[in-house]
Amino acid sequence: MSLPPPPGYYVPAVLFFDQHDELDVPAVKAHILRLAQAGVTGILVQGSNGEAQHLSHEERKHAISLTRHTLDHNGYQNILVIAGTGAQSTRETKKLCKDASDAGASHVLVLTPSTWPPQMTVENIIRFHRQVADASPIPTMIYNFPVVTAGLDLDSDTIGTLAEHPNIVGTKLSCGNIGKLQRLTSRLPSTEFAVFAGRSDTFLHGLNAGGAGTIAALVNILPKLHGQLYKLFQQGNVKEAMILQGKLGHGDWAASKVGGIGGIKAVISKNFGYGDPHVRGPLKAVSVESLEDHQYYQTLADLITMEKEL
Repeated sequence: MSLPPPPGYYVPAVLFFDQHDELDVPAVKAHILRLAQAGVTGILVQGSNGEAQHLSHEERKHAISLTRHTLDHNGYQNILVIAGTGAQSTRETKKLCKDASDAGASHVLVLTPSTWPPQMTVENIIRFHRQVADASPIPTMIYNFPVVTAGLDLDSDTIGTLAEHPNIVGTKLSCGNIGKLQRLTSRLPSTEFAVFAGRSDTFLHGLNAGGAGTIAALVNILPKLHGQLYKLFQQGNVKEAMILQGKLGHGDWAASKVGGIGGIKAVISKNFGYGDPHVRGPLKAVSVESLEDHQYYQTLADLITMEKEL
């Protein structure tokens, strides 16, 4: 029987490029190590923050193997590597799942195809995910993120039906719907089907609703604070956990306002001493210098001060 990833806090890691649009390997390694040292449970390579759609198949394999090898060579064999394998055809998605397995991923996270939204009926969505899970050599998870799938938003009935497949072991809910999350957790034990909040502003609320944790972009910037929140929850320290959740909620909002993926890279470059904020077009780069004048940056700067004190 296929098993889901363990509960915890995971990071959909940004991927650093150099000025020539090539992978910046030293910066990628530095980022992986900072996240690992902060205690993340796992690293998602080629989530929506990893610019998967901008990579060739060979680059995708390289990014996964680079992440796995960097962790292994530095004593972090216990940290999972999950790979995003969403593509617009069932055939390509199956290939990406095999590639991910070959490159060292333990699980894959699969977006629903969205080039033809009117054709993506519930029947077609279920058939797609089942066929991918049938072919994948490692367990699959359902990635529900309407913002990047042309508004397609899988409901709890659809995800619950898919959860019956023996090789579909979890979901990441970037829709932010806590009601949906709890409907799933109340039907399925996390030991069989792990339901992760896909945003930091729903991290604690998802845990309270029986979720397995979070896979969230803000962990790129604040891994230790996410670990602190998870620890407070496990200790039953509700008051302190709620205070920290409020701060992470503001941080989540701020991170979405400073320029998306480019903004997250710029914040990391400014505060942690590695990587340049290059992105592949059509995304827009955010300059490090512009952050000081951005109305939302101070929220992140205050949280980074807390992060560095842990």
